[in-house]
Amino acid sequence: MTQGKNKIGKWSACIKSWDGYPPFVKWGIGAFLLSVVAFVLYVGYLDSLIRKKFEGNLWSLPAVVYARPLELYPELAISIPELEDELQLAGYRQDRRAEDPGGYDRQEGVIHLVTREFNFPDGVEKSGKYTLQFTNDTLAGISRTDSGEVVNGLRLDPARIGSFHPKQHEDRIVLSREELPELLVESLLAVEDNNFFRHWGLDPRAILRALLANTMAGETVQGGSTLTQQLVKNFFLTNERTLWRKANEAIMALLLEAHYDKNEILTAYVNEIFLGQDGGRAVHGFGLASFFYFRRDLKDLSPAQIATLVGMVQGPSYYNPRKYSERCLKRRQVVLEVMRTKKVIDERTYEMAKSASLDTQEVTGNAFNRFPAFLDLVRRQLAEDYPEEALTSEGMKIFSTLDPHVQKVVEQQFAATISRLERNTGKRGLNGAVIVTRREDGEILAVVGGRNFLQSGFNRALVARRQVGSLIKPAIYLAALGKGYTLATPVDDTALTLANQGGKPWTPANFDRTEHGRIPMYLGLAYSMNLATVRIGMDVGVEEVVRTLKDLGVNGDFPAYPSFLLGAVSLTPLEVTQMYQTLAAGGFYLPQRVISSVLAADNTLVKRFGLSVEQRFLPEQVYLLNSMLQHVVSEGTAKNLSRFMSPSYNVAGKTGTSDDLRDSWFAGFTGDQLAVVWLGNDDNTSTGLTGASGALEVWGEIMRALHPQPLDLVEPEGIEWQWLKPATFERSSSPFLFAREQVKLPFIGLASPAIGGSSENDPQDSPVNGVDGVMKKIINWFNRR
Repeated sequence: MTQGKNKIGKWSACIKSWDGYPPFVKWGIGAFLLSVVAFVLYVGYLDSLIRKKFEGNLWSLPAVVYARPLELYPELAISIPELEDELQLAGYRQDRRAEDPGGYDRQEGVIHLVTREFNFPDGVEKSGKYTLQFTNDTLAGISRTDSGEVVNGLRLDPARIGSFHPKQHEDRIVLSREELPELLVESLLAVEDNNFFRHWGLDPRAILRALLANTMAGETVQGGSTLTQQLVKNFFLTNERTLWRKANEAIMALLLEAHYDKNEILTAYVNEIFLGQDGGRAVHGFGLASFFYFRRDLKDLSPAQIATLVGMVQGPSYYNPRKYSERCLKRRQVVLEVMRTKKVIDERTYEMAKSASLDTQEVTGNAFNRFPAFLDLVRRQLAEDYPEEALTSEGMKIFSTLDPHVQKVVEQQFAATISRLERNTGKRGLNGAVIVTRREDGEILAVVGGRNFLQSGFNRALVARRQVGSLIKPAIYLAALGKGYTLATPVDDTALTLANQGGKPWTPANFDRTEHGRIPMYLGLAYSMNLATVRIGMDVGVEEVVRTLKDLGVNGDFPAYPSFLLGAVSLTPLEVTQMYQTLAAGGFYLPQRVISSVLAADNTLVKRFGLSVEQRFLPEQVYLLNSMLQHVVSEGTAKNLSRFMSPSYNVAGKTGTSDDLRDSWFAGFTGDQLAVVWLGNDDNTSTGLTGASGALEVWGEIMRALHPQPLDLVEPEGIEWQWLKPATFERSSSPFLFAREQVKLPFIGLASPAIGGSSENDPQDSPVNGVDGVMKKIINWFNRR
């Protein structure tokens, strides 16, 4: 009880003494206490900021997209220059003598190559040294350089073609402490923070030393910041030079050191430091910088190269070795002298590094972000399975179907041919798109979305909806074959008038404004006769043609108007490619693919995109249609393709031209590849080009350069071949004697040539007189074109 009274008495005395202080003292003490509380709260805020960042994902790692890996084997048709292009795109470098991973050297008919270790979806492939021998643009043999052991096959690590960045557009290759070369660590600390393992985030001696040096020089010549302070500035703060920022930097450096191990801080610094700019991509960390400047893994860098990167920490733009080589060399020399003085390297290593060239690799040959149109398509497919955050922050590895060789050929031939067409027509502003796929599985090998291949933005291959003209006609003829028509069914190519949208009369016409009388059906497609095609479509039913188009893989709501039969429908090049992919696959629907596999950041398999196949049409009917598409090329509107490719390729294809020559199309396929080309002006004005005089020429130049396989259509069971005299519609199992014009056509079983048409199409009632002259007229007109 007595003790309680004593305490109360003491508090009372304190209060009385407090009352005795002047007001300004009371206010001063109160302000001080509030400042202390505010400071503690602010430090707590900074502490929570650091903990939240360091205990979560330190960086948003973009998803990285790779091209298809190049598989090499004896007898592969590939030249040394073509292989060098692939190696350059994949980030390989040409050395005087290939010794380290990622290097190759070239001799007469031989390439020595050291592959890099790589995590493929089916496992890791170790680095190895190989000798590749070539004969006449063919890979003759593969052997191990060290032992001479013959190798039957070799898979190269694929080119890194792009990534999906968050808004800050930063990129890095994140390394663990164990992956950091000790030479780099020791050199970095010797130059930037010699007391790193002895201070607590701040180094008073370094600050005083820098202050003295800067005072004597009259300008800032030396910094006193520790690595921890630099990391805080790069990670949490800005580069503004204010006392407030410096105070925050000092507090956060102390907090960072209090919570985390020195090696954690060092590793974070090595991965975070900004070391250059690759277009719109910021190069962060020594791991990516090593590859960006030298095309080497960090562990494979020489002392001179490490000194170059360490020297660039002070100013990546100012000491850029590609732009300012002399400046960079002087800075490297300073770093090398520090490394020698601090016993990081010995005298012999110093002398060798001092005399070494910068040895930076040009960035122009790199495939990174070189194919924005293709990456658009990759992103579109990924969006079906993954949220945007996963693509920009979780470091997924996307293995795509891009074939760098095909892409390069497409870009070169597309640009050259468009320029030639503009010179010939005297018009400017022509643009277009190209998509190339593998015929057998629908994998997209190359995409061009416009004339500026490196520019992101409007991707015409994916989003440009343009009228397709006669490209729609195979859907009509396929629907007719499903209703019993044959290639020999007589069809009238004569004028007609129909009610179209809103009941308005519609009178279609042929491109040459000529009627061609009664013809066999296959000639209607071969010569793209509008009148015959409309009659077939109306007989089959426009609704049935629309269903056929959708079964070919083109989704959408298409009004079943008669004008639909002549291509009054707008599709993208990608949609047209899917349509013709189904035809090229023999009636099997193959959803087009741009992704083969996805790995997580830790290289575990997330998803494999397998081949999906669905039969949509009878193989016999598609076989007949594809035979007609071969007639388009051998004798019809695409006959000029023979200027680029031998008729022995047996190409199947179709030209397309919209009204007023606004759009020029060609879609066709060989034995192994399918390609669709669209040409047009972005303002939808006339190009002055038909499908045959524009897009076909681009297609022909591309395929001539790609050396595709000939098309050998697989004949289904139940197909019979007969000879036809187009003038009289007579058929025979053997050639007609003395017939001037006859053609051998496929039929399904013993179908009658008149099946499917109206009774007036019966050949017995056909007026034979003048048909020979009509055929000659058609052929002569198209030859003149």
